[in-house]
Amino acid sequence: MIIVKTPEEIELMRESALIVSKTLGMLAGEVKPGVTTLQLDKLAETYIRDHGAIPGFLGLYDFPNTLCMSPNAQIVHGIPNKTPLVEGDIISIDCGALKNDFYGDHAYTFEVGEVDPETKKMLDVTKESLYVGIREFKAGNRVGDVGYAIQKYTEDHGYGVVRELVGHGLGRKMHEDPEMPNYGRRGRGKKFVEGMVVAIEPMTNLGTRRIKQLKDGWTILTADGKPSAHFEHDVALVNGKPELLSTFKYIYEALGITSTEEDEFTQNTLNR
Repeated sequence: MIIVKTPEEIELMRESALIVSKTLGMLAGEVKPGVTTLQLDKLAETYIRDHGAIPGFLGLYDFPNTLCMSPNAQIVHGIPNKTPLVEGDIISIDCGALKNDFYGDHAYTFEVGEVDPETKKMLDVTKESLYVGIREFKAGNRVGDVGYAIQKYTEDHGYGVVRELVGHGLGRKMHEDPEMPNYGRRGRGKKFVEGMVVAIEPMTNLGTRRIKQLKDGWTILTADGKPSAHFEHDVALVNGKPELLSTFKYIYEALGITSTEEDEFTQNTLNR
């Protein structure tokens, strides 16, 4: 059952989402060759707690850490460890925070130093597909409209779209209805209604869409060992249109990137 949020609840969710956004922005300046994912995890836990929130992933379904850290061929749910990042790696950092009884949850795939052009293009296309999907999250549309748009955009570029892992509704629970696949057919699935909040998160593989899981019970990686990218935003349906609750602007400020990609989804000045 879809749980519709009031305008007041959406603003509380924005606070939770922005803590995640700022955590990712802080981490952006720390992602570099030689740093371990476990070091980044500890930084994130401290930052989230210092800003009046609780790490959203730590202990959720018994996950052992604050961040899901998934380098290279890992798609999602990688467990932080003591292996240093190296030049040319990519690393998906998925972060959650709980504040005011509501969750924020979003992700960004970072480049570690200089990344090869083929992988960099996949990152760009995956992030572009996120906004392609968000545009379809509007009153009267359905879950399949978002999934179709993401799938078509990424497959037209020759990439594999992961089927087994999906976006989701978000609120007082980390995972609510509806599931938000990154593939689908137009006009299918649950209809979007005012006050919905979802996490839209395309996961794109450079090669096959097929996956496998490590024996740790968490880490999902590509079946062919090729890299994978993952980007995620929290989005509310406000006045019939998608409204970003999360933002990548803190990441871009840390990395010296200028971007206007979020402007069309920012009705509320708090997120500008």
